Amino acid sequence: MTHTPAPQAGPLVTGSEIARLAGVTRAAVSNWRRRYDDFPTPRGGGANSPLFDLTEVRAWLDKQRKGQEVSVEVQLWQALRGVYGDDMLGGLVHVARLLTEGEAPQELPADIARLVRNLAESDGAAEVVSILAERFTESVRRTGSDQVTSSRVIRAVSHFAGEVAPDATLFDPACGIGSLLLAIGPQQSPRRCGQESDARSATFAQLRADLTGHVGAGIVRGDSLRDDQWADLKADLVVCDPPVGESDWGREDLLLDPRWEFGTPSRAEGELAWLQHAYAHTAPGGRVLMVLPASVAYRKAGRRIRAELVRRGVLTQITALPSGTAASHALPVHLWHLRRPLTPRDAVTSVRMVDLAAGDPEGSLEPAPEQMADVSLIDLLDDAVDLTPGRHVGDSHRDYAAEYQTLRRQLTEQARHLAELLPALAAGEGPSSLDGPTVSVADLARAGLVEYGDPEPVSISDQLDTDYLQGFLRSGANTRRSTSTSGTFRLDGKGARIPQMDITEQRRYGAAFRALQEFEELARSVAELSRDAAILAREGLGNGALAPEG
Repeated sequence: MTHTPAPQAGPLVTGSEIARLAGVTRAAVSNWRRRYDDFPTPRGGGANSPLFDLTEVRAWLDKQRKGQEVSVEVQLWQALRGVYGDDMLGGLVHVARLLTEGEAPQELPADIARLVRNLAESDGAAEVVSILAERFTESVRRTGSDQVTSSRVIRAVSHFAGEVAPDATLFDPACGIGSLLLAIGPQQSPRRCGQESDARSATFAQLRADLTGHVGAGIVRGDSLRDDQWADLKADLVVCDPPVGESDWGREDLLLDPRWEFGTPSRAEGELAWLQHAYAHTAPGGRVLMVLPASVAYRKAGRRIRAELVRRGVLTQITALPSGTAASHALPVHLWHLRRPLTPRDAVTSVRMVDLAAGDPEGSLEPAPEQMADVSLIDLLDDAVDLTPGRHVGDSHRDYAAEYQTLRRQLTEQARHLAELLPALAAGEGPSSLDGPTVSVADLARAGLVEYGDPEPVSISDQLDTDYLQGFLRSGANTRRSTSTSGTFRLDGKGARIPQMDITEQRRYGAAFRALQEFEELARSVAELSRDAAILAREGLGNGALAPEG
């Protein structure tokens, strides 16, 4: 009986790649999966990021004639771009008003209104506004702007937020067009509150919430730091992807603000102002998930505030997300996890550090054991209070015993060799060699015996030994000649003088000078190894990774 091997699986693609292949948005692909029973079934991946067989996808697209003609959604986007240009948010607001109220605003051209109605009739109003929001997000991302939260950031925050209770209150104090706020938790149940300083973004976010069935969502306009519209709100979960790098966040007007529970941020630490604002709106037992630049974890200006967050046991975890997660750049970003304790005894005693920075931004967000470490508070409260996950994760998985034994073996071998390198020298017979007949390096150069190298002259003649030449250039007499009255040393290669000796004697001296040079270089290496071994031993003894023998 002949065994027929199973056909080899073809390449797998994500929903995003299908969208690019068909020239539509990911929201459109999601819509196809819901509407068409014959859409290819996933062949891998997880529930949140399924993978599809590329051959099956292409066959389905050909069958449905998807991507072979300009879709209505593409026509709509292109028409909006032609009319509104850089004011696309204004166009999205007008479309959302048409979908919500049924009447087109006067500013919305009739041909665009017709396209909107046609698309809403086939796909539904909620799908239309979702498609437009996604296209806007993608277009802004390509321009390198931080105006919107990327889909990868939303995916990461959703993952670490976990399951959200139906009766929870969610809050985003810098919600933009609402993408992050509306993505967390079940669609209808939680109470969602948001604030956004840009009027058009706030308006579109509210209309988007209404159209997509997020009942009870309330999004208001205003600068959250300067004009908090939710002063009495205490949320179960605060999520935020705040503005970054803004020095004009209102520090001078807010110096005595009670929200600065952990310290008043400097002008350069606006991100820590947003973090404390979010924590101020957190109910007992509630959490904060905030996306911050990696530099917030180690910048000197924020050290005191970081120390207070650690000391009071409210910082529970920092996750270094994969490079490429943020919308406008490939720099890594961190997700800070805070929790307001129910009682003083409820505070944490360690901070979990998770380092996913080297991972795939589209891959799994579940850390492997070697990618995380629970670090005690006392170990974080050093002079720098550096909360970079990679630093602590690497240290926690360090093999102190093997590293210490390797350093000790290297140090022993080099110390033994060091003694062998030091040349055996006998007592000299008289005055300094430079007190007798000498010749200047300049004369040697004019005679064609020396050329000026970098940094020292070298011999180019078999009448002169280079080690002999350079050894005497570093002698006491020449060193004093090259040192200014202020103590600055600058080698005077041309003015330096060396003794006149025959080549045999030169080579004797040259061998001794060469051995001394090697001795000095190895001595520096031994000093560095000694320092590294002492630091490693002290740290290992202190954290329990090493113990005295016997």
